[in-house]
Amino acid sequence: MIILALGIAMTIKGDRLGIAPWDVLHVGLYSNFGLTIGTWNIIVSASLLIIIYFLSKKMPPLATWLNIFVIGLFIDLFLYLLPGHSSITGNIVMFVTGILIMGAGIGIYVAPEIGAGPRDTLMLFIVGKTGWGLRKVRTLLEAGAALLGWFLGGPVGIGTVIMAILLGQVVHFTIQYFRGLLEKCKTIGNIPLKLE
Repeated sequence: MIILALGIAMTIKGDRLGIAPWDVLHVGLYSNFGLTIGTWNIIVSASLLIIIYFLSKKMPPLATWLNIFVIGLFIDLFLYLLPGHSSITGNIVMFVTGILIMGAGIGIYVAPEIGAGPRDTLMLFIVGKTGWGLRKVRTLLEAGAALLGWFLGGPVGIGTVIMAILLGQVVHFTIQYFRGLLEKCKTIGNIPLKLE
């Protein structure tokens, strides 16, 4: 989750190209109402989980709640620590590196299947209720978040589109890689590790 937060912060620092759809919303809320980007990440995530809880009557797992607070807090920390770049080259390097780090963080977090993040939990709930495909639901949710964030003044650009296309490919690779790594690590010496 900390690695994921670092990647998110890096893409936000490289925002001259645009940023991820949900982060467009968080930055738009920050620009209009203050607080911090990480705080808005926490508020939006917690709101989604509360909605899901009332609709499904199922309490999300602990890892999903941890996701909210850990990622939000570390986004703010990394935004404070990371340097800004005035040049377009610096922005591009920060943005692309951020996508790769986000992809690695998501792969590490998702591979052990200990609980999805709030946005993915909402996506899976909608898929289960409607029967629509994952790709369709994810696209609608991200487009809605980006549109609302854009109305609030969040940075939308070619980077938002690049993020939508490239991040999925990176995540697909990293999840497979880290699942394979977990399979190899199921036993350390003679001690079996239970990964369920």
